[in-house]
Amino acid sequence: MIEYLKGTLADLTPTLAVVDCNGVGYGVNISLNTFSGIQGKEDVKLWITESIREDAYQLWGFSTRVERELFLLLTSVSGIGAGMARMILSATTPAELCNIISEGNDKMLKQVKGIGPKAAQRIIVDLKDKIGALGVDAAAGGGASSLGAQATVINKEVQDEAVSALTMLGFSPAPTHKVVQQILCEEPNAPVEKVIKVALKML
Repeated sequence: MIEYLKGTLADLTPTLAVVDCNGVGYGVNISLNTFSGIQGKEDVKLWITESIREDAYQLWGFSTRVERELFLLLTSVSGIGAGMARMILSATTPAELCNIISEGNDKMLKQVKGIGPKAAQRIIVDLKDKIGALGVDAAAGGGASSLGAQATVINKEVQDEAVSALTMLGFSPAPTHKVVQQILCEEPNAPVEKVIKVALKML
C-alpha cells in the first residue's frame, strides 16, 4: 500500500498532479483544495489512497491527512464514489465540509452536482458522529486562504484550464464554457481555483 508520495511536482492541473519520484512519474487525482495547497511548489508530499478495480488503478492524493480522511469517510457512504467525493472536496474546504455535516446542513450539500436529498442525508447521518475525531477547525481549512494567490494568470489561460478541469469532473463543455466566461467577466482577475469553485455552485 502507498502511504504517501514525496517528490518533484512535474505537472499540475486542477484535477491531476504528476509527481516525479526518482524518475518515475505518478499521475495522482487531486481535489481543488489540494491543487491550491501545492500550486507553485517544486517539491510536494501527497497523502495517497489507492482505488483498484478490474478496469482501472487510480491514485488519489491529498495535501493533508485530514482531507484524505474526509475522502475515505465520504467514499464509505453508500452511493458516494471517488469521483463524487472529489467533487465535494473541490466545492468545500475540509473545515467547511465538517461544519456542514456537523450542523446537518443538507441544503449546502445539495448544491454539489450529483448530490440529491437522499445522498445528502446519508452523508450527514453516516458521518456526523465520525468527523469530530478529525479535530478540524476553521484554521485547518486547507486552501481557502490561497484563493487569491495566482491572479496574474491571463484570462484565456484561466478560462481554458477551468473549462478543462470542470469537463474532467463530469460537466458538459458548452454550459461550462458559458459559466466560466460569465465568472471571468464579473471578476477578470480571479485565479483558476476560484473560478472552478464558483462554477461548481452555478452548474
